[in-house]
Amino acid sequence: QVQLVESGGGLVQTGGSLRLSCAASGLTFSNYRMGWFRQAPGQEREFVAGVNRRGSGTYYADSAKGRFTISRDNAANTVHLQMNSLKPEDTAVYYCAATSSSDTMFKPHIIHYWGKGTLVTVSS
Repeated sequence: QVQLVESGGGLVQTGGSLRLSCAASGLTFSNYRMGWFRQAPGQEREFVAGVNRRGSGTYYADSAKGRFTISRDNAANTVHLQMNSLKPEDTAVYYCAATSSSDTMFKPHIIHYWGKGTLVTVSS
């Protein structure tokens, strides 16, 4: 019933920008903290960015700070990740995630729902 559908992935050049979107359905969107995770080949899934239920608080991995911006539109049931100054090491499958947990830390084990992922490839 619950679906998180990502869009916006693709191939970009180093230094370029990409905007990922996630459309949520089947859940009361505003009750969930939303986040983005990524997983590169041979690597564990890692946290990238998170946003609280109202969109008033954001959290970023060190690797994303200053380059990525997460936002949400509760009226549209969407969350976005604006990625600027992309680097080859940003190459990964990016996953939209939702959690009802009040824990301030975004870890994979607290995620209630996952999207299927969208591939971002940054060419060197």
